[in-house]
Amino acid sequence: MRPIHSTLTEASFAAVATPPGLESGNVHLWQWRLPDAPAPRQLTRLARVQLLALLKTYAGSELEPRLAYGTHGKPHAATPGLPHFNVSHGGDCVAFAFCSEQELGVDVERGSPRRRHSALELATRFFAAEEAATLAGLDDAQRERAFLQLWTCKEAVLKALGHGLSFGLDRLRFAIGNDGQVEALLSIAAEAGRPDEWQIHRFAAGSGHVGCLAWRGPARTLRTFRLEALP
Repeated sequence: MRPIHSTLTEASFAAVATPPGLESGNVHLWQWRLPDAPAPRQLTRLARVQLLALLKTYAGSELEPRLAYGTHGKPHAATPGLPHFNVSHGGDCVAFAFCSEQELGVDVERGSPRRRHSALELATRFFAAEEAATLAGLDDAQRERAFLQLWTCKEAVLKALGHGLSFGLDRLRFAIGNDGQVEALLSIAAEAGRPDEWQIHRFAAGSGHVGCLAWRGPARTLRTFRLEALP
């Protein structure tokens, strides 16, 4: 079992305009909040523009970084000397994660009361049976929060592995407390390592957004920033 690190609040993210150096043993997690929630396609475009700007700043170069994509669609830097990264966006929030030494996964989601299927319907279909049963025993507000936490935790792990949802959300199982908080990674498919090999950090992004950062490997120094503007 791997306990999940305490949730980072919005106050945990320091506002900066320029990224500091990415030192060995460090992970940088960025949060960028837009004034309004753009259309999904526009949000994807804006997130890519800011990702490339951050990569250029980390590289100390004005050359446009080249991106490539893995078997399951995960982007990575094809230009030598750039850090590993991952990016996620939803609603009016974008999250970026960077590390020089290893792969990362990050996911951020915003709750949607207009979702076609309820949290319990989705959990019953995609999550482990024990998780769905626990969600069923929570009240509506706790269930929605726990569902979003579970989804982001699972997707962050799968993204760190370089897989998509086809890996199977039911192949990793989390413990959920009586208050609806996701507390620990209990089990995971053997090819993804042992639960105690994983580092999982939940974070809050305000306005109903929930996020998670994950990597398989040793504990590292996590530094958190809020993107204000880039030159």
